[in-house]
Formats: sequence, C-alpha cells, structure tokens
Amino acid sequence: FGSNIAGSSKRAATLRASNGVKMMAGENKKVLVLGGDGFCGWPTSLHLADKGHDVVIVDNLSRRNIDTEMGCDSLTPIQHPETRLKAWEEVGGRAMRFVNLDVAKDYDLLLALIKAEEPDAIVHFAEQRAAPYSQKSSKTKRYTVDNNVGGTNSLLAAVVESELDIHVIHLGTMGVYGYGTSGGEIPEGYLKVTLPDGNDKEILHPAYPGSVYHTTKCLDALLFQFYNKNDQIRTTDLHQGIVWGTNTPQTIKDERLINRFDYDGDYGTVLNRFLMQSAMGVPLTVYGTGGQTRGFIHITDTCRCIEAAINNPPAKGDRVEIFNQIAETARVRDIANMIQKQTGCEVNFLNNPRNEDAENELEVSNAKFMNFLGDMIQLESQEGLFEEVQSVTERYKSRCIPEKILPASFWNKKTAKACETNTLEVQKSEAAAGEKKLGGVFM
Repeated sequence: FGSNIAGSSKRAATLRASNGVKMMAGENKKVLVLGGDGFCGWPTSLHLADKGHDVVIVDNLSRRNIDTEMGCDSLTPIQHPETRLKAWEEVGGRAMRFVNLDVAKDYDLLLALIKAEEPDAIVHFAEQRAAPYSQKSSKTKRYTVDNNVGGTNSLLAAVVESELDIHVIHLGTMGVYGYGTSGGEIPEGYLKVTLPDGNDKEILHPAYPGSVYHTTKCLDALLFQFYNKNDQIRTTDLHQGIVWGTNTPQTIKDERLINRFDYDGDYGTVLNRFLMQSAMGVPLTVYGTGGQTRGFIHITDTCRCIEAAINNPPAKGDRVEIFNQIAETARVRDIANMIQKQTGCEVNFLNNPRNEDAENELEVSNAKFMNFLGDMIQLESQEGLFEEVQSVTERYKSRCIPEKILPASFWNKKTAKACETNTLEVQKSEAAAGEKKLGGVFM
C-alpha cells in the first residue's frame, strides 16, 4: 500500500533528515517517568527499564478515572499498576516502582520524591493528552489548563528548589506549530529570522494552537524557555506526531503488560481508530474531506526517541533542545483509502467536530532523531504491524461500545450543530468531492 500514501502525502509533505546531530547511547540512569501509566508512558517505562535504566513511575491514574467519566474503557484490558509491575519482574524485567502522586497538586510530595530519588532525568508525560477532550466543556477546558500548565510549572519549580542538576524531557506535540502556517519547512523548534535592524536571529517558532490542549503545550514551551534562561534547567521538548500501534517488544511479553488502546471519539488516535473500525466492519470515520496532512510515529519509536533524548542531554547553559518526533507524514484520506483497499471496508465522511482548515500541506524537519535512530517504522512497509493492531482489535472487540466511536466533543456551537447528522452508517451526499468543510484527526 506504500504507493497510495506516497502519491499524495510525499508531494504534500517532505521530511528532511540531513545534517542533524548524531546521538550516541549513554550510561544507565535513574529516571522518573511522570504519567508512566498512560498510553505513551507505560511502554516507555518498560523500554527504559529493559535498557537498564532505574525507573520510577509516577502517576495519579487520572486517565483511568476519565475512562469512568466517559463510560468507555480501553479496548484492551489494562491491569492495575501493581499487577503490571509484578508481571514485568516475572518475565525477567528490571524492577520498577510506582508512586501515586498528582504532579499538578501534590507539590510537596513531588519535591520530596525528587530530593529522595535524585534522578538524572525526569520524563514528563503527566498531562491530559486529548485535544477533543480539552474542548468537551468548560470543565474539561479548565481541567486541561490547570493540570497541564500547573503540572509543568510545579515540576520545574521543584527541580529548582531541589538544587539538583536534572534533565527534564517533555512530550509535546507538533500541533504547537499549527499546520500549513509556517510558509515552508517546519524547523525543529527555532525559526531563523531577520530583525528590523538587519541582524539575523533564531527565535522560538511562533505558536498557532488548534485547541485548549495544544495551547497548554505552547504555554509549556514558554515555561521551559523561562526556567532555562533564569535557572539553567536542562530541558528537551519533543514535538511528537500522532502515535499509532499498540504493543512494543516489551508489552508483548505478557498479556498483563498490554498497552491501552483507545478507540473513542475523544482519545482514539486516527490510525488506531481506522484499524479498529476496519477489523470490526465499521465504516472508517473520516472527518470532512480528510485533507489534513499530519506527522505519524509508531509507539515503539516513541519509546526509542525518549531513550535517545535521555542519553543525550543538553549541556548546562545550553538553550532548550527541541526535536520534531515524527517518522513520516501522511494525509488522512490517503490512509483511509489504503486501509479500504486492504480490507474492503467502507469510508464514512462525517462533518468535522473541529474548527480547522479542510486541507493543508506539511513539510517538517526531523533530522536529529532520524540521524540517531536510522530507519523508523513507516506506514508504507509495515503491513504486519497493521495486522497486529487489527488482531488486538479482533481479540477484544466484545469490549467495544460502537456508539463511543462517533465524535462527542465539539470545538464550538457551529461544529456541534453540523455534527448532529453524523452516524456510523455511510451517508449518501449530493455534495461534490471536497466540498465538505474541515477534515480532522486526533492528536
């Protein structure tokens, strides 16, 4: 199916991977993984432990509580943290510990933990990660800002107060840049500009968020800049694309280690949703024209990128290091067409709950990680991984609640009104191709 993606997305989006920093492996370190119970945090914790790092998972289990709030569990049956950690030790993994702590609220406990553990690095996943959920209501908007921005500030303040030289690694998002608004290739964090006085300078790339969630990541970036300038906190900010896949070489060692799989309209990422829907015979829910081009990365490569960042910290006094953490780009409708050709499933073009452009181009620099990791997992050559996701879906499809697939969060009253006619069944439309407003994805 590679040619289907290549035909449009490679014309629309080019990844540059030359002249980057060659990053080498480092010694084993003590690492706190904040948000280590989540979709990215759990497999990353296992990966780091498997590589010999001393890992402490910190999480308040808020994502599990949101499952209860929404009435929709992970498609895969994820185990309690203690069960997961016991299973990991039983398969021969390096022992990890779990601390139940709210990074945004339990400042004194967070500071005490940092002082007691004296970590070399802290990986910060502890944020509400879904753009649709952040737009769901005034309550979720306020929660997302309080949790995400408050948590980041608490972490940085605690690192300063601890008086320890700790490297902070943060999982951000490509959405901080906006999509198709840079006037060319999106650089890795810093944009070269010419000032009115004629001098050249590199500035932080202008922010153009598309949701409350994305806005919190932009605010995080400003906090990193301030604490780096004021307190010389060594920081790496990773602007990640949309994650796909379920399992990693570590999570497949025991069923109790399985990663979570979100398929609902708030937390399900676009490719995983499509693969789940195709396995269940549900038409693929493409929003609007499906014309957005986005960056993608497999969950296994997310773990490898985090490891690379840990092993290669910036020096004391260096500016905030920023990487674009994606493997490739693709247009949403091309992915849907590719899966349709593989499986014979139908494609259902829905009105989009988001307020965004129907079509965009995307050209991204990802030189630093590509030069270190070499070949990352690509959509074009990984039919086996697609089959893995579909087999997981087939095994656990009895846990799916079909009505949760449709979008349930809307950017404003106009998009909410437009989405009232959305159904899981393919609707025949008299509109010409490309006339529907807005094509959306999740990140």
